[in-house]
This record gives sequence, C-alpha cells and structure tokens, in this order.
Amino acid sequence: MDYKFLINDLNLNKSQKVIGTDKGLAKIGDGIVNLAYSVAKSIYLTNNNQNDKIIRTGKKVGKIILGSALKNADMKRFAKTRADAHDLADTVEAILAYVWLSNKMTLSDIINFLVDNLSGDLYNRAEEIEKATIAFTNLLKYIKKFLPEKQKNER
Repeated sequence: MDYKFLINDLNLNKSQKVIGTDKGLAKIGDGIVNLAYSVAKSIYLTNNNQNDKIIRTGKKVGKIILGSALKNADMKRFAKTRADAHDLADTVEAILAYVWLSNKMTLSDIINFLVDNLSGDLYNRAEEIEKATIAFTNLLKYIKKFLPEKQKNER
C-alpha cells in the first residue's frame, strides 16, 4: 500500500523545518527507528558472535545517539530553534518517517544500511552509543538527497 497520502500536506510546503518538527511524523518515526535498530543490532550480533547463536534484541535508540547523529550530519536546520536533545531525536524520527512514507527507502533498506554501518562491541554500552551514532549519522547523510533543500521561509 502507498502511504504517501499521509505526507501530501507536507509536500505542499516541503520545507526542512516543517518536516523535521512534525510531531505526528516523529511518532511514526519513533517506531521505525526503534524497530530498524533492534533488527539491525540483532542481525549484527548474530553475524558477529563466536558460537553461531541467533541473537534477538529489542533496543530503543536513545536521544543522545539520535541528537548527536543529527548534528554530525549537519542537519540541525531541520529541528526547531533552541531544540533540546529530545527535540533533536524527534527531528531524526520525523525525517526517517518522511523518507519511509515517501517510498524513498523501505524498512529493509534502513535495516540493511544500519547493519552495514554498525561495528565494534555492541555489548559495551559506551561503544554501542559511539557506533550507533556513527551508523545513524551515515544514514542521515545518505538520506539528505531525498529531502527538500529549502528552509522554512524559502520558496
């Protein structure tokens, strides 16, 4: 099914801030981000363990990871002015929801991209935060091409 009708109103304006600050998109994106990361981490851990054990994990992606990734990808302009860590995380979630609803990337595409960009010891929390931040930064840099170039007051 095509879900583009859910973003038709956003496509009329197509500004970075309108997309990045849409609360409904952020709520949809929250599920996409957490599901994609949980599956990607499960695949990564399964592929990189010594005992051929299948590992399934569910993991919420923290606001520090998403906020840092947004800054590292130089996409803070999508967030509201004076955004805190929670707002920055919501912006990442909104952007990913927009890209998914626009049919620019499937959930499988997002999962595979994250798997390909994860590395290191994800059982070590500090290292997981670092490596997940890098993976999400790379994902955001990759999806820039699917997003509008104009900012709020541009035509």
